[in-house]
Amino acid sequence: MATVRQTESRRDEPIVRARRLVADLLVPRPAIYWIDMFVSIVVGYGAATVYLAPRAPAAVQAVAWLVAGCALFRASLFMHEIVHFRRGEMRGFAATWNLLVGIPFLMPSFLYEHHLDHHSARHYGTPRDAEYLPLGTARLGTLLAYLGQILLLPLLATVRFLLLTPVSFLHPRLRRFVLERCSPLVINLRHRRAVPADAPRGLWAAIEIACFLRALHLAACFLVNEVHLGRAVIPLGWQMPVKIYALALLALGLNHVRTLAAHRYRSAGESMGFAGQLDDSLNVVGRTPLAAVLFPVGLRYHALHHLFPAIPYHNLGVAHRRIMEQLPEWEAYRRATYATFPEALRALAAGLREAWRQQPVAADRWFKKRDGEFAT
Repeated sequence: MATVRQTESRRDEPIVRARRLVADLLVPRPAIYWIDMFVSIVVGYGAATVYLAPRAPAAVQAVAWLVAGCALFRASLFMHEIVHFRRGEMRGFAATWNLLVGIPFLMPSFLYEHHLDHHSARHYGTPRDAEYLPLGTARLGTLLAYLGQILLLPLLATVRFLLLTPVSFLHPRLRRFVLERCSPLVINLRHRRAVPADAPRGLWAAIEIACFLRALHLAACFLVNEVHLGRAVIPLGWQMPVKIYALALLALGLNHVRTLAAHRYRSAGESMGFAGQLDDSLNVVGRTPLAAVLFPVGLRYHALHHLFPAIPYHNLGVAHRRIMEQLPEWEAYRRATYATFPEALRALAAGLREAWRQQPVAADRWFKKRDGEFAT
């Protein structure tokens, strides 16, 4: 036991030293958040308007679709920052984001509060982690099923608020089931969210009702095939729902693909400390156009974020450079750092090939443990 503790202490020592290096980088700068969010929203909604215009040339619509999807993806990722704010911090920003992005996109930030469990030493990498699957050691079918979820993501969010939200208010047990089991912001579909006893259920209910009304409005527009703006009546046509779904697929799908390079996904279902999370997480630090699109709002430093989740996104680059320059001997951190997204995917593929040579596949243990935990 003493030997194990000494080994863990040696693994944690660089983390302690790194913590001292980044101690002055924990305070968010509100102006950066506000400007970045508003620019992303203006660009995203502006490009979406061009994309949805019925008479725009096809080439213009294609470019606008790409621009809108990338900008709205960036705007949506501020939800990740919001759940990491300290209690009472930047409330105005969080409220504004929910009004302008969270409710219109049917992804309010309270549904993502389970993300904090993804950083917990008790939950990370276990079946109780909503954002984890053993993709790095899984069978090919599991990986294909994960990628196939992309096609259903907008539909799942719509069903969650248009159908399940009003039904959930019919009985306390239904409400509990929907809050615990029906978040569209998970990849572990068997996850059961723990709802705190002091959760602001009244506020959550108000936000959910707003999302329901938003989903109902969209459904009504598509059913009557037109939108009324004052005295003007704008016909939608059958293409409009398809185009909106395609835009939602792009914005949500970018995050789904990005997630492949967030971790190595080799957990066997046991809990991990910070050193273990570092070994299982990745940085993608190259400043390529692909990385800029897939890893906005600091997500290129995902391994670093798991070590120090309190660092605001605009300071992660500074923290990474300090660690690389002042802790050159920290091999574990360097192993977690890749230059490009394809390089990180090759590392995932190498782990998969190694796992497939073993029978049974290591991921089977993870799924067996999950099925046991959530059998009831």
